[in-house]
Amino acid sequence: MKKIPKYKSIRILLVSGIFYFFLVMPFMGVIFIQKIPDFVDHGFINLQQNADSTLSLDLRQNSTTIKRDSLSDTDTNTIISNQKQYTQALDSITNDSLINKTSSDDIIISNNPSEKGNTGYFSKSFDIFFTGFVILIIISLFLSYPFKKYFRQKRKGKEVSTRLEFFCRRYLLITPTIYTALFGLLMLITVGYIGYVRLFGDLSVSVNAEIFDEYFYIAALSGFLSTIFVFYWHKHRVHLFYLEVLFQEDELRKRIFRNNLGNIRNRLWLASGMTTLLPLGIVIFYLALSISKVSELNIDTTTELARAIILGDYQMIFSDTRDISDFLYVNAVNAAMMFIGIGTSIFISLIYIFTFVRWTTEDIVSPVKELLSNMQKTDKGETTHFSIVRTNDEIGELAEGYNMMSQRIKNYIDNINEINQSYYRFIPKQFLEFLDKKSFTDIHLGNQVQKEMTVMFSDIRSFTEISERMSPRETFNFINHYLGYMEPVISRNKGFIDKYIGDAIMALFPETVDDAIDAAIEMRIKLQEFNDDLILNGKEPINSGIGINTGKLMLGIVGGKGRLEGTVISDHVNLASRIEGLTKKYGASIIITQNSLIKLKHPENYHYRFLDEVKVKGKKNSVNIFEILDGETPKIREIKLASREDFRKGVQLYRNAKFAEALDVFKTIQNNSPNDKAITLYIDRCQNMISNGIPDQWDGAESWDTK
Repeated sequence: MKKIPKYKSIRILLVSGIFYFFLVMPFMGVIFIQKIPDFVDHGFINLQQNADSTLSLDLRQNSTTIKRDSLSDTDTNTIISNQKQYTQALDSITNDSLINKTSSDDIIISNNPSEKGNTGYFSKSFDIFFTGFVILIIISLFLSYPFKKYFRQKRKGKEVSTRLEFFCRRYLLITPTIYTALFGLLMLITVGYIGYVRLFGDLSVSVNAEIFDEYFYIAALSGFLSTIFVFYWHKHRVHLFYLEVLFQEDELRKRIFRNNLGNIRNRLWLASGMTTLLPLGIVIFYLALSISKVSELNIDTTTELARAIILGDYQMIFSDTRDISDFLYVNAVNAAMMFIGIGTSIFISLIYIFTFVRWTTEDIVSPVKELLSNMQKTDKGETTHFSIVRTNDEIGELAEGYNMMSQRIKNYIDNINEINQSYYRFIPKQFLEFLDKKSFTDIHLGNQVQKEMTVMFSDIRSFTEISERMSPRETFNFINHYLGYMEPVISRNKGFIDKYIGDAIMALFPETVDDAIDAAIEMRIKLQEFNDDLILNGKEPINSGIGINTGKLMLGIVGGKGRLEGTVISDHVNLASRIEGLTKKYGASIIITQNSLIKLKHPENYHYRFLDEVKVKGKKNSVNIFEILDGETPKIREIKLASREDFRKGVQLYRNAKFAEALDVFKTIQNNSPNDKAITLYIDRCQNMISNGIPDQWDGAESWDTK
């Protein structure tokens, strides 16, 4: 997850308030300067010629102060002579109650609300704005505290209370609307006051009425732009920074927004309008303020000098008699104010455009990039990734659709994996590896490979008799219970089960013989645990035998078109099965062949004794077999280990046809180990040889025709 961000709300409101202020003030400054001639015309300003031949405008105390300097005497006389109306106003303004004169050549435009020509409404409107803004900040501090606390505790890794988390989750998505509504209410009150003054205030002088008209429209436009600024900035932060902090990943795979669906087209239209019409409107507004008709100059347009100033080099194409009073004119002051105003406003507009375009593009590009990144990860075979649905428009719909598709792909992959795991329960995964196949779909009838492995057969002794005392259901449950103990042992020792044959297990160990013997020893330990369980449930314990042989096997797929099965085929497999059967004859737990013994990597880790040389059913050649004593209980193992050397000596005497001597050795061992079935077997053989003589072609090997 991304780094936990800080929760910002007060900063957004402060910047938006400053934005409103800097939108309004340049406009009002230009408008006020534009209206100075109207103030003079209505007697609000008294132009006084100073001793240094300059005109001075000085507004003090409760007034707005304006100075106009550096007008030469010639320029002043020209302006006064050409603007007779202004001169008449100056002659008559001395007795006007609207103007307060000081001892110097100063002009005072009264801001006392009781006086005519009232301009105190302007300052009062700003007082309302600033007072309301302070109240707005206080309310916002209170509203944003739970969110700030939640994000601060998250950043510090502290536990968040359930109540606080529930509150933040419930109201996070509507916080842009809440803050926008509060800021919009402030703008509505401010603009509403201006509108009220325009309709019901004391604006008997036409100049004030005109200014308030323009002030109202400027304030309304600036308030609207600032309110939009608050909404989109806060919404941008909620969608791109706050969502994954408060909501879980699975929740964000769908649209969690409560409002109606949006669309990118409207967002692009809004972005285009806000970023294009705003600077264009400012330029048009300043152009409109800067121009006036020639007729409003109140000068004689028939004079050559006046026409040369107004028309410039184009005077030659106009006849002297043509009336140019309807032409538009921009004087030097207006031109300067136009350039300054346009430059300042374009700078503000650029900031607005940069932030607005940045939010709009990030709101569109970031979710798309995130979605594309997740698609690329999925395409590379990585675990299915999900995208956060950050918007409520077509991109949000696309992300939600992608998440639904990803979920279906994940479910499908999980289902395939479950099927594969199920297949592995029937056909071991190792079969695929040995056959060099990637999946079960690549397996075909006849696929085979030759490999040397160790084969293990394990069987429950006298299981037929045991099953006769149980119902079929009980027998079934009994076998599953028993196999549940044995199967994990084989897996832990790097083996795998080829097949279950009733109560018998056929397992393969592809790496070492040691793995097979370790598994056999552990299975004997697990058998004791299984028997303890049986005894606790009032049932008789069981015994088992394990036979192990090593050799080259053919591993492959057999069957027909309708039914395939993985198996191993080899004479070594049959021999392992026969060896397992001999465990009942010799009373041994684990018997291995000489093929396995000579391929042990660490024979010193095991205790074993030579049992016999045998010919099993289906085999012409004899094979030496050995008993692994580590599979016995500790008591039996100690007894067999103590007599191991005498047993070896007795077997050697028997194989050398010294039956009487061998008989004495075996009887001596039997006194200490009466339950050793192998000793009893050799005693019977020696007595039979002594009584009946040695059979023809006897080579010391014992033939077993039954399993």
